[in-house]
Amino acid sequence: MTSEIELIPAPRHFTQGASGRDALDEATLLETGPGTEGVARWLRSTVGAATGLPLREGRDHDNRIVLSIEADLPPEGYRIVIDGSARRIQGGSAAGVFWGAQTFRQLLGPDAFRRAPVRAGQEWAVPMGTIEDAPRFRWRGFMLDVARHFMPKEGVLRHLDLMAAHKLNVFHFHLTDDQGWRVEIKRYPKLTEAGSWRARTKFGHRASPLWEEKPHGGFYTQDDIREIVAYAAERHITVVPEIDVPGHSQAAITAYPELGNTDVIDTTSLSVWDTWGISANVLAPTDTTLRFYEGVFEELLELFPSDFIHVGGDECLKDQWRQSPTAQARIKELGLADEDELQAWFIGHFDKWLTARGRRLIGWDEILEGGLADGAAVSSWRGYAGGVAAARAGHDVVMCPEQYVYLDHRQAAGEDEPVPIGYVRTLEDVYRFEPVPPELTPDEARHVLGTQANVWTEVMEDPARVDYQTFPRLSAFAEVAWSSLPAPADRDYADFERRMAVHYRRLDALGVGYRPPAGPLPWQQRPGVLGRPIEGAPPNR
Repeated sequence: MTSEIELIPAPRHFTQGASGRDALDEATLLETGPGTEGVARWLRSTVGAATGLPLREGRDHDNRIVLSIEADLPPEGYRIVIDGSARRIQGGSAAGVFWGAQTFRQLLGPDAFRRAPVRAGQEWAVPMGTIEDAPRFRWRGFMLDVARHFMPKEGVLRHLDLMAAHKLNVFHFHLTDDQGWRVEIKRYPKLTEAGSWRARTKFGHRASPLWEEKPHGGFYTQDDIREIVAYAAERHITVVPEIDVPGHSQAAITAYPELGNTDVIDTTSLSVWDTWGISANVLAPTDTTLRFYEGVFEELLELFPSDFIHVGGDECLKDQWRQSPTAQARIKELGLADEDELQAWFIGHFDKWLTARGRRLIGWDEILEGGLADGAAVSSWRGYAGGVAAARAGHDVVMCPEQYVYLDHRQAAGEDEPVPIGYVRTLEDVYRFEPVPPELTPDEARHVLGTQANVWTEVMEDPARVDYQTFPRLSAFAEVAWSSLPAPADRDYADFERRMAVHYRRLDALGVGYRPPAGPLPWQQRPGVLGRPIEGAPPNR
């Protein structure tokens, strides 16, 4: 790779062409091959806006960009040929052409990431040569938790653009939790009327004595969701929604008390949770609950065309089930051994329900407890063990171990990180993350669909803080997910840092408030905010 193409993520192959650069100008045409019309629209709306070049449709002369789908390339693979004649962006599918267009934008320089020209008469040129590239994994994911701190729609759309700029293609949308319900369900209006707002919010780590004494909330209408899904699809990103069951459900129980274990507690006295951690209030394993969530998922399937639907399944405290005569009667009726098997039955019900409708269930690795549901896939977050067990049992896996890719965790040791929680994971740590556990055989490793970085927002009270925690580590993660890198110990982190020196300027142009590479920004902590890690405390979920 030469200094002229400081690309993130790194491509598989670059062949240097003739010396010099190939300049674009007002006369540059855009030739749109069959199936690439969406990529052409994207190029005009982004690169066209940043450069001021009209990029008119045409094929009259060599001064043009040619978009085409070529059968010899893998589906998400692309090839860029810049040889002094037409600049060719080819892909094995429209998605491959789109990822090639993302690389072409990087070749033009950081100012190509702005929304309008910033310098009169600026030259726009790309280096001569050929790039051939394809992703390592088909699931290159980013999870955003909007339940703990709501992010308005415009912020979600912005994150989809940032994902596309990094060739990430799965947006895991964490829509419900104890602290809020964020998606409109028309047959159950109280989910958003009562479940989307909380009276106040814990500020900082859950051990902090401070509170934000003001209501917090919001939700996405069904038309908002349709817009988000369509916007993502234009960028070849699949949106996988998560509705968390049977734990992390206090907001839903607050809205509809009959969903809770009414024979154990007075569920009518509950409110949307205002702190962090794991709530003891879980869904009752009743037919009423099953029918209610079938109704939720019926509306969800109309909104999200994704193959996978995420049902959570993590951190389900079972104390209420142990105390509940109703839950114990259900265990006896079904011939189950214990409460873990009761959760497996609950998850298994929705696995069958989704399968019957042509969809696939995915859940956090706790769905392994009590027996893995047939056909289910696993998001392995508690380290590698869950993913290894699932892959060996023939189930598909998305690797997202908290020790490496939880971006809410602190980025440096010491007390200079804002509300430092979880493991210390530096930019280099993320870059050296390996998604495929070495103990898997090649046949087992085929079940690793890919990998995902997770952003949990308990201590991210606004979009600026989300930026600070997410970047630049998401840039490193994107290279892990896309590029065919050597073993972690052999990765050239110095070369990555060299390329990041240019990529920071792209992030600047995109308006990303990333953590500076030389160290954290001065953080003006509120008096009394805990600035030290809580020793022995598990990470926030």
